[in-house]
Amino acid sequence: MDAIANPLTSFPLPRIIQGGMGVAISDWRLARTVSRTGQLGVVSGTALATVLARRLQLGDPSGRMREALRNFPIPEIAHRILKTYFGAGEKPSSPPFTLTPLATVSSGLALLELTVVANFVEVFLAKRGHAGAVGINLLEKIQIPTLPSLFGAMLAGVDYVLMGAGIPRSIPRVLDDFAQGLPTALKIHVADGSNETVAQTTFDPAHFCGGSAPTLKRPWFIGIIASATLALTLARKSEGRVDGFVVEGPTAGGHNAPPRGALQLKASGEPLYGPRDQPDLEKIRSLGLPFWLGGSYGRPGRLSEAEQLGAAGIQVGTAFAFCRESGLAPHLKQTTLDASRAGRARILTDPYASPTGFPLKVVQQEETLSEPALYEKRTRLCDLGFLRQPYVKPDGALGYRCPAEPVEDYERKGGKREDTVGRKCVCNGLMATAGLPQSHSTRGIEPPLLTAGEDVSQIARFLRPGRTSYSACDVIRRLLGRSS
Repeated sequence: MDAIANPLTSFPLPRIIQGGMGVAISDWRLARTVSRTGQLGVVSGTALATVLARRLQLGDPSGRMREALRNFPIPEIAHRILKTYFGAGEKPSSPPFTLTPLATVSSGLALLELTVVANFVEVFLAKRGHAGAVGINLLEKIQIPTLPSLFGAMLAGVDYVLMGAGIPRSIPRVLDDFAQGLPTALKIHVADGSNETVAQTTFDPAHFCGGSAPTLKRPWFIGIIASATLALTLARKSEGRVDGFVVEGPTAGGHNAPPRGALQLKASGEPLYGPRDQPDLEKIRSLGLPFWLGGSYGRPGRLSEAEQLGAAGIQVGTAFAFCRESGLAPHLKQTTLDASRAGRARILTDPYASPTGFPLKVVQQEETLSEPALYEKRTRLCDLGFLRQPYVKPDGALGYRCPAEPVEDYERKGGKREDTVGRKCVCNGLMATAGLPQSHSTRGIEPPLLTAGEDVSQIARFLRPGRTSYSACDVIRRLLGRSS
């Protein structure tokens, strides 16, 4: 089947969207490779400020970060970031990384600049050297860095913005504002607040750029949803134009939407999904917007199946996460591939691991946080803070807390002890999964938290005879039904 024409851009609609996974798993190399084939490569926008800072501290051996920084349109900002974070060579494993500032509703200029630049760098490199489309994936649950992240991505010419893990109704309006060079604001959810509690982040492109805002291309906005109800809400009540949807089922990797109704657990401890959790595709089709199906669609034959259901194509994550071009740490790739080939790869949909409260699909693998003993051994701390939740303190000021931080700290901030049970530090765990672990002088190196979809058991199918790894192009070739 030929790609569907896209009436709003110069690109045809992709048949395959590569998922925007984890922290730096869907990095610029992977997205660039996929986009060069004519499909949609997507970079993960999660925690990019910390990712860029750590890549620079490691000495940027490829020189790519510095290459992108030289192309940032405000050189003095790029220079400040280089001066703060760039090391002279490969970083020893014992000293810790210099931490980036913790994000707050009123984050300072240094973090604002770093966030804009980091998103620019990732998209710039993903778009370099080809004419294909590139997207960026952000999480509604991580609200505070959203505005500078979107502005940085748009400065680099991002073509699609994909967003889920919540109801991102305001994002289309933000894209409209930035495209016109207008200042904008985003309301921030505050726990324990009354209806009168209002917190927001703001961003003024003209002020950031020294007095004159650029006119930018408005990217397509794709909402990531798990139900027709959410599709209807976004299509009809968003502040601006929604251009399509990715419809994810409960077998998709990473965070999943919770089951509808009261939480029921299987004997394995996993959430029980039922017929109510199957999206009503007829209602979604009736909206007249393109949609892609995700969740166990990374198998030969499933693309045509999705198209027969009226979809423009599919979103595939897990198969790309373990290919050569992804940012996943090489030893984790190989161990998981070996397990898949031996029929031992296993996923646990953990209802408690993520501080967001969303179920999280965790690969069960030794020497990762999936091991109960390693989880219990790790000393709790919250030094990255991307999943911290703003709350109202007794004096009316805003505070920040995370159920994965030290239990006594969370309780002191008004949180409930029961909300901390089983919570894992997703921020540090995912950073380690991408080969960027923090090293503490007394606690040692942060262990990885490896997430994937249920198709992880099938990834060995992409290996060619005699090979121990596969490429993103191998995945696309198989999904399109091509032998070579």
